Amino acid sequence: MGEAISLQEVIKIIRKRLLLIISLVVISVGISIGISFYLLTPIYQAQTQILVNQQSSLSDAYSWQSIETDLRLINTYNVIITNTAILTPVIEELKLDVTPEELSKQISVSNESDSKVVNISVLDPDPSRAVEISNTISEVFKERVSELMRVDNISILSEAKLSDNPIPVRPNKILNIFIAAVFGLMLGVSIVILLEILDTTIKSEKDIEEHYGLPVIGIVGLIVEKKEKKISLKSRSVRRSEND
Repeated sequence: MGEAISLQEVIKIIRKRLLLIISLVVISVGISIGISFYLLTPIYQAQTQILVNQQSSLSDAYSWQSIETDLRLINTYNVIITNTAILTPVIEELKLDVTPEELSKQISVSNESDSKVVNISVLDPDPSRAVEISNTISEVFKERVSELMRVDNISILSEAKLSDNPIPVRPNKILNIFIAAVFGLMLGVSIVILLEILDTTIKSEKDIEEHYGLPVIGIVGLIVEKKEKKISLKSRSVRRSEND
């Protein structure tokens, strides 16, 4: 086989070893299902929203300076929320068996651009505990921020609630299965093409021309004896045995 493989040759190779490719896809999907459903711990998310409402006079309520101040204040709040000053009281109140550093890894704080709403998201294997942590963080932050920054401009916009049938955010089982199927397909195609490239046996006259650079001037087909000839030879051997 030459160094370059045409698209038609690839299609032929795939058709010839289609069973191997399908087997690898099935194996990859099976492994993904086993890991996603039985090995990986499901992680649930709870989210609380707080509102940063800076008190200002009506004359400058919508001024650019007021908006800039609010945004800078929110950026500061985002850092304070995951600080030990907030997380330590949360751990003590809920009696969590984690350190503030470990708990901070479960928390993400975000806000939309030019928005005074701050989202506090908590990830945890226990959906009810995720709700408790998220709500407790918002409550503790609201109480402690007045002491830390001497302001009173935080209000809880919406609390996290536990649904009847909580759905984990991780692992994404459907996505994992899809990725496994694509991986198995790519692996299968790569293997069959590699096997074909490494196979140096002569299969056709085209292979002779490519390997040895010799033109093929003729092809000898299979010689098949006729049935009548076989029968005549068999009858002769029987007669000879009778004469003997």
